[in-house]
Amino acid sequence: MSKSLKGAPWHWVPSLYFAEALPNAVVMGMLPILYENMGLSKTELAFYISWLSLPWAIKPLWSPLVDGLKTKRWWILIMQCLLGVSLACVALTLQTDMWLKLTMALFWLMAFSSATHDIAADGFYILGLNEKDQDFFVGWRSCFYKIGNIFCQSVLISLVGILGYYYPTTIVWAIVLGLLGVLMIILCAWHNFVLPKEKSHITIVNDNKQSASQSLSAQLKSVLNSFADTFRIFFSKKGVWTALLFMLFFRFPEAQLGIISKPFMLDATENGGLALTETSIGVTSGIGLFALLFGGVVASWLISNYGIKKCWWSMIAAISIPDAVYIYMAMLQPSSLVVINSCVAIEQFGYGLGFTAYTLFLVHFAKGERSTSVFSICTGLQALGMIIPGMIAGYLADMLGYASFFWWVMACCLVTVVVSAMVKVDEK
Repeated sequence: MSKSLKGAPWHWVPSLYFAEALPNAVVMGMLPILYENMGLSKTELAFYISWLSLPWAIKPLWSPLVDGLKTKRWWILIMQCLLGVSLACVALTLQTDMWLKLTMALFWLMAFSSATHDIAADGFYILGLNEKDQDFFVGWRSCFYKIGNIFCQSVLISLVGILGYYYPTTIVWAIVLGLLGVLMIILCAWHNFVLPKEKSHITIVNDNKQSASQSLSAQLKSVLNSFADTFRIFFSKKGVWTALLFMLFFRFPEAQLGIISKPFMLDATENGGLALTETSIGVTSGIGLFALLFGGVVASWLISNYGIKKCWWSMIAAISIPDAVYIYMAMLQPSSLVVINSCVAIEQFGYGLGFTAYTLFLVHFAKGERSTSVFSICTGLQALGMIIPGMIAGYLADMLGYASFFWWVMACCLVTVVVSAMVKVDEK
């Protein structure tokens, strides 16, 4: 990588992970409210939103292409452009009779573009920083990823609530998603300027230079060989099977809680919800995400000073026990925003602590040969672990009611504890 000031990590790490967060924040943070506003049930919206998470789960299938064709920088810029276009197109479809089919198709395009962007961005992070800087920026990249979430789930959702006083629902969401699409195009232009250029890119034919005249069949064979090699490397790593279970089930409770939390806050009190407005939910989400951000920064400081091994179990407790605040809110249905915001902040701060430890485990596990592709498998498994629990979360919430559902989520925290005990955590 270039060592010029233009390529200084502080110039591109924050904005790159802010941009990476936006599409995922749209799907997991904004779509539950959008689809609730458009009249879908919790069962329907949870199923559709979880289904949209599939591209992030299966991205290892095309990670060898990103790893070997063009540069990571090229993929980042192209995908950010596609993300901006797809979000802008969603804004144009909401007032049509086929809005659900069209938005789902466009959100699928956005999800695939985002998954590809994740592969390239994470690879750029690993290749562009030395090991010391990787450990230093792991908390900061998580920090700016959370800022991207705050922007979508707090600022933009609050804007939805404010605009809702003046315009119909479809117009409001068209304005907000259109603005988000424009922002993504601006970020693409920024990264075209600040991202350091890679000196060369690695091709996927035995690490040799490809001939310009190489046949398409030979290229496809190279991709398949690279794909097979990546999976061989992944499954040959020490402790891979326990690591696999850890990646899939660590966030089993959060996969269910996260997708229902906003419909719970938006739902009427007679249905067991908190009856908050979109503006109030935006404020609450912002406070919660700032708490999550602070949790990530604290976790990075703790890990850098005491090591991941000493902090491990305190962080597992931090990500699990605070989920109980949702049981409290569902049973008492507090009307005070101070109480609600405090509960959400407690839960999100604990999640920030635990998720930073989880991310660092993935980074360390991926180090070695083909680190970019191996890391994409890790994050793909992380996303896969969110899909099926998320799909059934709406059905369970409809069937059990909010209070019983959150008791179920609390019980699921035992799964997190079990898989965390199975992996070996070493200082690396």
